[in-house]
Amino acid sequence: MNFDEKLQKILDRYTELGEKLSNADMSDIKAFTQMSKEFSDLKPVAETIQTHQSLQSDLSEYQSVLKDKAADKDLKELAESELPQLKESIEQSAHAIKIALLPKDVDDDKNVILELRAGTGGEEASLFAGDLLRMYQRYAETKGWKLEFVNLSESDNKGVKEAAVNVSGKGVFAKLKFESGVHRVQRVPTTESSGRIHTSAATVAVLPEAEEVDVQIEEKDLNIDTYRASGAGGQHVNTTDSAVRITHIPTGVVVQCQDERSQHKNKAKALKVLRSKIYEVQRYEKMKEQADSRKSQVGSGDRSERIRTYNYPQGRVTDHRINFTLYKLDAMMEGQIDDMVDALTSHDQAQKLTEL
Repeated sequence: MNFDEKLQKILDRYTELGEKLSNADMSDIKAFTQMSKEFSDLKPVAETIQTHQSLQSDLSEYQSVLKDKAADKDLKELAESELPQLKESIEQSAHAIKIALLPKDVDDDKNVILELRAGTGGEEASLFAGDLLRMYQRYAETKGWKLEFVNLSESDNKGVKEAAVNVSGKGVFAKLKFESGVHRVQRVPTTESSGRIHTSAATVAVLPEAEEVDVQIEEKDLNIDTYRASGAGGQHVNTTDSAVRITHIPTGVVVQCQDERSQHKNKAKALKVLRSKIYEVQRYEKMKEQADSRKSQVGSGDRSERIRTYNYPQGRVTDHRINFTLYKLDAMMEGQIDDMVDALTSHDQAQKLTEL
C-alpha cells in the first residue's frame, strides 16, 4: 500500500465513523464513546489529508492548463506563477500528515509531577532551582495549567532545596517531557564580591502522572511515617504530625508531602507522586527495550544528563542535546520557553520520521 492509498484509507474510516455517529444507537454508551474518541482523534489528520488532496487537485489542473496548447495565454501565465508556491504547499501538507501519523506517546496528554532539586553549587544552586521553579510556574500560567505543590523545602535565602509540583492541564507532559535532566547556570552570585562567574546546577524531573489503573500499589508494600512539617522562615510549618513520608518497600522509592495541613490530604498527594515514580521506572525500562538508539534521542529523561546551560553574562540559553541556542535568557526565565520546547519537539519528530 503506497502513501496515497494509506491516506485514502484513513479518510474512508473517518467518513464511516461520521456516518455511524450520526445514526448511532445511544443506548450503547460505551460503543458511542469509543467511536467518538476515534473520530475526534482522526479529525485533525483527516482534515490535513483533505487539504493535501485539494492542493494536489489544483496542481493537476494547473499542469493541464500548461500542457493545453489552446489555453488562454494569461491563464497559462497565472498557472506558471502559482506553480512554485503550490508545490511548496503540497510538500508542507505532506510533511504535516507524516507528523500527524507518527506513533503518539501515550503519556502526552497526562498531567505531570515536576520535581526540582538543587545540585552542585551550594546556596547559588538553591537560588537557581528557585529561578527554574518560577520559570515553570510562569510558563504554566501562560498555558492555563493548574499548579499544586506537593512538597517544598526552601533554603535560608529563599532558594529551593527541593520541590515537587503537580501540574495539570491540556497536553502538559507533551510540552514538558524534554525538561528532565541537569540544568546548569553560569552567573555571578549576588554574594560574590569580586564579580567572579560561578557554575552551579539543578536537577529537573518530569514524571507523567500515573492513575491507579496504570500502577497497582498494595497497602502491605508501604511503610508510612508521619512527622511535623517544617520549613525556612516559618513557612509550611504546623504543630501537628501532618507531614507524610511513604516508602514503597519492593522498589525502595521514597516520597514525602507536607504542603497540606491535613495528614489525609498529604497522604493522598504522596501516593499520587509514588504511583508516578513507579510508573516512570516502568516507562523508562520499556523505552530502553524498544530503542537501542535511546541515548541519541532527545527524550531520554536521564536525570544525570546535563541538558542545558543558562549563561547570564552572555544572555544565552543552550540546549546541548540538539545544539540549539537562544539569546533571550531573560524572557525564558519569565516563562517564555515555547521556542525551546518547539525546537526540542521538532527535533524529536525529525528523528522519528528518519526511523520510519
